[in-house]
Formats: sequence, structure tokens, C-alpha cells
Amino acid sequence: MGLEMSKARSRARRMAMQGLYEWQVAQNSPKDVYNTYLAEHDLSKIDEEYFKVLILGVPEKHKELDAAINAHLSRSLEEIDPIELSILRIACYEFISRLDVPYKVVINESIELAKTFGAEAGHKFVNGILDKLAVDLRSSEIKKIR
Repeated sequence: MGLEMSKARSRARRMAMQGLYEWQVAQNSPKDVYNTYLAEHDLSKIDEEYFKVLILGVPEKHKELDAAINAHLSRSLEEIDPIELSILRIACYEFISRLDVPYKVVINESIELAKTFGAEAGHKFVNGILDKLAVDLRSSEIKKIR
């Protein structure tokens, strides 16, 4: 994947994280959030198809994603910062549904989002959970690398 495509996909993740936050907090339907973003944002510099996959796919699978995430939490999902939960859900979705994206890319992109948008030490929390999820969901990929 070229640098521009990589940046476009990073921007798609960022916009999806913001849209999923809106879906969680305001409880707008994923389709409404997607349509609002299409109408109100410049999507020319993002991977629009990837944004669509994330903004519609994560809510569709959120129960499965939440169960996988919850297995590694020492607190309830409700206690997690909504931004960090959005980041974790996107990453978990990518681990499960986007096997074309290497797990290290998923983790690194998520850490960068958490550093930018999460709480002060949120990126450490996100990293810890994703390291455990990667072992659960991408063990064969991890074994090939190690």
C-alpha cells in the first residue's frame, strides 16, 4: 500500500472513530451518521470505502466486538472512555474482519488515535488491550512473525 493510500486509510479510521463516538453517545443510527459525514465533510483525502466499511460494520458487529474486548477488561465497558471504546471497537473489527490489514498496523494506528484523542494515558490502556486481543484473534499471524 502506498503512502498516500496509507494516509487516506488513517484518515478514514480517524473519521470512523469520530462517527462511532457520535453513534455511541448520541445514539444516532450508523446509516444516519454515515450520511451526515458524506454530506458535511470533505472525504476527498480519506479512503471513503474503508470509512464506510468501519462506520457501518463496527455497529453491526458491536456485540461480538464488545464480548472480545470485555474478556480483557478489569472494569465494565461502560466505564471505558467513549473515545477509547470506539478505538478498541475499530481495532477489534479490523482484527476479525480485515485480515488484509496486518495486526501491527491495527495496533499502531489505534495507539496513534488514542494518543491524539484519548485520555492522558489512554494509549497505554488501548495498547495493553489490543496486545491481548491480537493473541486471541490473530494468533496464526503472530506465530508466523515470531
